[in-house]
Amino acid sequence: MADKTYTLHVAGLTRVLPLCPVNDKLDIAAFVMFSDVELTIACAEKLLELVPEHDIIITAESKGIPLAYEMSRQSGKPYILARKSKKLYMRNAVEVDVKSITTTNVQKLYLDIDHMAMLKGKRVLIVDDVISTGESLAALENLVTAGEGEIVAKATVLAEGDAANRTDILYLEKLPLFFKD
Repeated sequence: MADKTYTLHVAGLTRVLPLCPVNDKLDIAAFVMFSDVELTIACAEKLLELVPEHDIIITAESKGIPLAYEMSRQSGKPYILARKSKKLYMRNAVEVDVKSITTTNVQKLYLDIDHMAMLKGKRVLIVDDVISTGESLAALENLVTAGEGEIVAKATVLAEGDAANRTDILYLEKLPLFFKD
């Protein structure tokens, strides 16, 4: 049987994404920006055209990193990263739980006291590569709120499944879910 794929058109580019099983009833299209510099640059540029003024960008480790970095580079605004594990250098880290469609277990996101301080009183833009269930997004929102930042927008390259019906996110394209019979 041939591998199944989905052809995605986003930010003026076309990519063929492999379909990957989540379980026996659902496949998702694997969208990975790592190593695709052309795609990362184009998506960052298009998202920056959509988002309001902001002071700082935040994303979750790890797939959002290239996008947040490139949006930071293009806009000149700093970005911070919520880590999936507490690092030795982190002081007084704040942690929140997150359950993602692409992971089997509940994970945590961590932000240390210095990065929390960077959020205080700032207009914060939350970015990620794909929003699906919204769990990672909610965890980032909790961190920004704990850091006393003001969320001005939540932006993503792709809104997967029902996330495309949300009115609280900005996105470039819809990404369908692939249900099996």
